[in-house]
Amino acid sequence: MSDTALRAFELVLAGIGGGLAGSVAGLASLVSYPALLALGIPALSANVTNTVGLVFSGAGSIWGSRPELAGQRRLARLLVVPAAAGGLAGGALLLATPSGQFTRIVPWLIGSASLAVLLRRQPAPLAGAPPALPNPAAAGVAAPLEDGAPPTGAPAAAIFAAPPPTAPCLFALSIATGQGRPRLLAVGVFAIALYGGYFGAAAGVVLLAVLLAVIPQSMARSNAMKNLLLGLANTVAAAAFVAFGPVRWSAVLPLGAGFLIGGRIGPPVVRRAPAAPLRVLIAFGGLALALHLGLDAYS
Repeated sequence: MSDTALRAFELVLAGIGGGLAGSVAGLASLVSYPALLALGIPALSANVTNTVGLVFSGAGSIWGSRPELAGQRRLARLLVVPAAAGGLAGGALLLATPSGQFTRIVPWLIGSASLAVLLRRQPAPLAGAPPALPNPAAAGVAAPLEDGAPPTGAPAAAIFAAPPPTAPCLFALSIATGQGRPRLLAVGVFAIALYGGYFGAAAGVVLLAVLLAVIPQSMARSNAMKNLLLGLANTVAAAAFVAFGPVRWSAVLPLGAGFLIGGRIGPPVVRRAPAAPLRVLIAFGGLALALHLGLDAYS
């Protein structure tokens, strides 16, 4: 096997591992970025090339996350614009400024987010919300509309009595009633997407920590929303890199193919894996990456 073919094969394997790690734990760059550096690609070019390749990981992850994304349309509408804007701003920032100072902040951000995932508690119930009923239909509660919105004329309490599959739409209700902080969440998504477009390592850990803390839904559904938002942010940033950045296309193609495969495999793993061990895996993976990047940044 020639050296070129061997390098391509190694990048496909790195892409599969990175796509799987990114879809499951938001840690794609833990695998792919060091692989690009190991092949002798300069840091800036490796970062840009990695982001372009992550577009394929995002496509595979979103494709595999369709069951968990069902019923989250309202939340997606709220967050896709700040995600896209943040990705574009991050890409522009990377192309316009040196990354030396920013990379010193990255380990602290990743480490804090990893601890947030590890120490995450269940969101407290909203004030005045009655306990869930075992059978809402038997209690006279009408079936919710798409995305869990309350039916016309139904009391707000009906939403809190709905079964777990409609839990993501408590956030939609909070937007309507002013009980939540959707604008603050949108700002947070913008900031994380900006970081993702600029550097990207473990942006998924940061975003997943925020989604788990704010929205009362399962790990799998929060992970699916994370895949959608980061996939969009990476795509927008990658478009800027394709136009103006030092992309290594010889590395993008095999890496992207592996990303697509790994990203597609990831959501079924999340769907079947128990939430608590998966959260521990995500947290310790993020802490390991924070330590690795911290040693590089401060040594």
